[in-house]
Amino acid sequence: MNIRTALIRLARGTATTAVLTLLTAGTTTVTQAVPTANDPAVDGSVFVDATSLPAEELRGLDQPIPYAEYAGSHTPKIAARQGSAGAEPGDEKDLRQQCAGHAAQAKAVTGWVKSRSESCQKRPFDLVLRDVRGTTTLGRLWFDQWVLGFAYDGSRRIDYVASIENIRVQPIPTEDATKWRLGQHFRHNINASKSDPDPKVAAPQTQERDELLGGWDRAPQWTLSYTSPDKGALFDQGNQQRVFSTVSMDLSASSPNAAPFTGGGNVYSSSVRYDYAGKIAGKYKGTVFTQARVELAMSQKDPAVNESALHIYDALNRPERTFPSWPGKSVPGAKEPLHRLVNKEKQKENRKRSIKECEKVWGDYSGTRLQCDEYPFASTQEGSTKGDNRFSVRLIDGDDNETGGRRLDQMYTINRMLDGDAFYMKITN
Repeated sequence: MNIRTALIRLARGTATTAVLTLLTAGTTTVTQAVPTANDPAVDGSVFVDATSLPAEELRGLDQPIPYAEYAGSHTPKIAARQGSAGAEPGDEKDLRQQCAGHAAQAKAVTGWVKSRSESCQKRPFDLVLRDVRGTTTLGRLWFDQWVLGFAYDGSRRIDYVASIENIRVQPIPTEDATKWRLGQHFRHNINASKSDPDPKVAAPQTQERDELLGGWDRAPQWTLSYTSPDKGALFDQGNQQRVFSTVSMDLSASSPNAAPFTGGGNVYSSSVRYDYAGKIAGKYKGTVFTQARVELAMSQKDPAVNESALHIYDALNRPERTFPSWPGKSVPGAKEPLHRLVNKEKQKENRKRSIKECEKVWGDYSGTRLQCDEYPFASTQEGSTKGDNRFSVRLIDGDDNETGGRRLDQMYTINRMLDGDAFYMKITN
């Protein structure tokens, strides 16, 4: 008997059929047992994605019934918050409401990454239970999968609030949907090549939940917390204790004697970073969702920074109006990201080079209220000393210039931007 056949027979003999996952050190390779019509060990049923079936095979299976109504159960729903306490319920409610407005993004494997501190997946599933030979349809199962993610400024912890909700069923009369099961199976890995020395992540005690539909209907939610231990402040020694990690989830669906559901592998994935970077990041340690798009927004109608905003707009959209001037000039920040630079000496070199360019164009402006505004900023790796002349300088009001600089620093702090972290500019009108 080969290994795959043995695994399938094991699945047939239990009420729970999980996605079969093999983890090896340093990898996240997922291997699933895939039943075939020719395999003598497979003679039961299997859940398949409804979108994989022709419309004629779904006729009559378009009248979903709420699971509680089907089961004759009216037990009030409760939230099962297993693991460490995560975000406040109010935070969850706000994120859910905002997630609904980004439905297309929220269905993706990564979900909608709202910011470096919040992410959300709402993924609807539509499964059909049929015999493995594809000749008889036994029922249909609809539900929504939610995963809310919360990162923290000040703590090396990531929380996930996972749930299965809005369960609806339509089995044939001879099939019992109260025996159907769903499972969420989390795992994590560490990218050691990107992390600082000795990277570690502590997983929650429970990373899997596999229950009958009734269990999910009564208690939809559960919480998982991943933490990374630290050794105290080592950033002055050049060790920010950065740990890059990925948290992933597989979904299982089963009924008694069912073969494994093969469409549930890696239905959710979240990339995170833990750090103890010290004062350059704001609070000395924290976590972020690394897939978030970070933007610094400025408005041309904001009197506090309208001159800075206009300068950046021209640099990005009308570079021919900016100095230094050369044919075919382009400036990064819109489609190409900028990257934070924390080296103070290199920042000074950028400012010195930019001021020299301002004096070359406008002469001596000392004694005025004007300052030399530079874009890309001196605190980015794309600053004026990079050597490609893809920068711009302009004399603007000094207060405007200084306010723009403070907002840039605030953006760095709010988003826990470390050296080399990417961000974009957004200039509004």
